[in-house]
Amino acid sequence: MNDTHAEAPDAAPHVDAQALRIGTYNIHGAIGTDGVRSAERIAAVVRELDADVVALQEVPLGGSFAPNALPILRETTGLEAIAGPTLDTPERRYGNAILSRLPIRATRALDLSFGRREARGALDVDVDVERGGVNGPPGALRVVATHLGLSARERRAQIRALIAAFDTPRMPVILMGDINEWFVWGHALRMLVTHFRAAPAPRTFPSRFPVFALDRIWMHPASRLLDVHVHRSMLARVASDHLPLVARIAREHHV
Repeated sequence: MNDTHAEAPDAAPHVDAQALRIGTYNIHGAIGTDGVRSAERIAAVVRELDADVVALQEVPLGGSFAPNALPILRETTGLEAIAGPTLDTPERRYGNAILSRLPIRATRALDLSFGRREARGALDVDVDVERGGVNGPPGALRVVATHLGLSARERRAQIRALIAAFDTPRMPVILMGDINEWFVWGHALRMLVTHFRAAPAPRTFPSRFPVFALDRIWMHPASRLLDVHVHRSMLARVASDHLPLVARIAREHHV
């Protein structure tokens, strides 16, 4: 089997007190590897990340199938919570979410559904970034959180739609989530690297013994991406079947 880790090594974290911490985490419906559903346990893992913005996938958002996890995540972490449902019926409301300690300026939803396959989408938000210097203007950061489909043809269509949506070239963009691409030279990853540069891709799935780098974080401009690492706490190994991924990014672009 091809080594999904070959795109780039697992980077060692930089020491930078001014860096922002950005995370992505597929929470598997808040069901752990022990079969127990616990939004409280997911919230505890999110608190461990100490991230400024976290993208979540496979989030139960209400309905008769499962309780809404966002109120618990919001109350336990103290972060603002934005829902991005991809499935919205009386029985089940389910999809993406973003947790943020940074003020959110704008929120958009992008429908990435493909044919009759499972509904997919992206949650696209603009967040305020603190001033980089005493006299510097406040900045904005665009964060796109997504969970792509299981078929290669579906992922290609979804990535074309995502890239076409990046219409704010002067605003830094972070794309992160569960890309569902098993192989480093898969067409989906090659398409993304034409827009973003290759980024470290530590293995995140399955959480107890990670083999595949399904969860990814990219940034444009790539020079602001300082490092990417997987969060491997004992709690994270049980809380979901994916491990969280965390990146550190510079607050300002340095040429």
